[in-house]
Amino acid sequence: MSQLFEKAQLKQLTLQNRVVMAPMTRARTSQPGNIPNDMMATYYQQRATAGLIISEATQISDDSQGYSFTPGVYTNAQVEGWKKVTKAAKDQGAAMYCQLWHVGRVSHPTFQHGELPIAPSALAPVETKVWIADEQGNGNMIDCVKPRAMTQADIDRVVKDFAYAAKRAVEAGFDGVEIHGGNGYLIDQFLRTNSNHRSDNYGGSRENRIRFLLEVVDAVIAAIGADKVGVRLAPFITFKDMNCPDIVPTILEASKQLQARDIAYMHLSEADWDDAPEIPESFRIELRQLFSNTIIVAGRYNQARADEILEKGYADLIAFGRPFVSNPDLVVRLQHQAPLADLDGATLFGGNEKGYTDYPALEVETA
Repeated sequence: MSQLFEKAQLKQLTLQNRVVMAPMTRARTSQPGNIPNDMMATYYQQRATAGLIISEATQISDDSQGYSFTPGVYTNAQVEGWKKVTKAAKDQGAAMYCQLWHVGRVSHPTFQHGELPIAPSALAPVETKVWIADEQGNGNMIDCVKPRAMTQADIDRVVKDFAYAAKRAVEAGFDGVEIHGGNGYLIDQFLRTNSNHRSDNYGGSRENRIRFLLEVVDAVIAAIGADKVGVRLAPFITFKDMNCPDIVPTILEASKQLQARDIAYMHLSEADWDDAPEIPESFRIELRQLFSNTIIVAGRYNQARADEILEKGYADLIAFGRPFVSNPDLVVRLQHQAPLADLDGATLFGGNEKGYTDYPALEVETA
C-alpha cells in the first residue's frame, strides 16, 4: 500500500493518513468582520478525510489583510466562527492547523484604514495586484502601492500580533498554527535581499534577514508551545516580485534554526504551474540533513510523485491544493486511482456555494 495512506505522527497528533489539504484562499467569510461561517464549516468538513487540514491564510490583526473576504482569528466573533469550522473538520477525523499571515506590502490602503501598508522597506512590488471587492462580492485586481518601511515599534507589535493570534487559534479549536513565511508576504519580504534593503539588525546579512522570522516563531512558541508550530517557506517561488539570488541558502540557514527550536513541521511551498522550476534533489537532501522533524511539501503532486518523495524520505506529508477544491473526497479518489474532477477557476475567490461546497463526491457521481 502507498505510504500516502498510512497513519503518521505529527508531534502529539496521530494523523489518519499522510495527505494534507494545503492552505488556499477562497474568500467566503461573512461581513462585516471577516468572520468564518457555516458555509466554510461545510467546505472543510467535506475535505476532512485528509490527515491534516491547513486553513486558508488568516489575518492576525487589522493591518495584516491584503484581499477581500479573507478570515481573521483575532476578534471574538472570528474565534467563535472558527470553532464551528474546526469542530466540523475534527469530527470527521482530520487534524487542523490555522495558517497565520501578515501580507506586508501585498496590500492596499483600502485594508489599512486609508494608511500605507507596512513592509521591511519602502519598495512597491512590481506587477503585483490584490483583489478588492465591494459588499456584493464584485471585485477587481488592483495594483499594490508603495508601502512604508516598518519601524522597530511596528516590528515589535507585529511579533506580538502573531503570538496573540496563535493563542486565539488554539482557543478556536485548532491543533496548532502554521506561520506563513513564504509566497511574497511579510516574513518572506524580510528574508529576501530584493525586498529587504534595511541597514539595521533586520537587513543585510542572512542572520539579520532571518531575525524577524525567528522572533515571530519564538513568540508563538512562548504562546502555545513548539509542538503546535509549523512554518511555511517558499525557496523557489519568485512571483510577487520576489526573485532573490540568496534565498535558497537563507532558507537553509533558517531551517537549521527552526530545527533547533524543535517545531512541529516545515511546509515547503513549491511552484505548481506548468513550467515551474524543478526542485533540485541536492536541495532536498541538504534540507533533510538540516531539518529532521516533519517536512510537508506542496505543489503539483500526484500519487506517483507523492510516493517517490515519501520513499526517498525527503518529505513526511504531501499537501494537495487545487485538486482538493474540486474533489472533496480526494483521498478516496487517490486510493482508488479514480479520475479527478476539474475545478471552475471563475469561482475560486468570493461568491457563494457554487464552486465551493457543490462539487460532488465520487459516490454521487457514480450513482
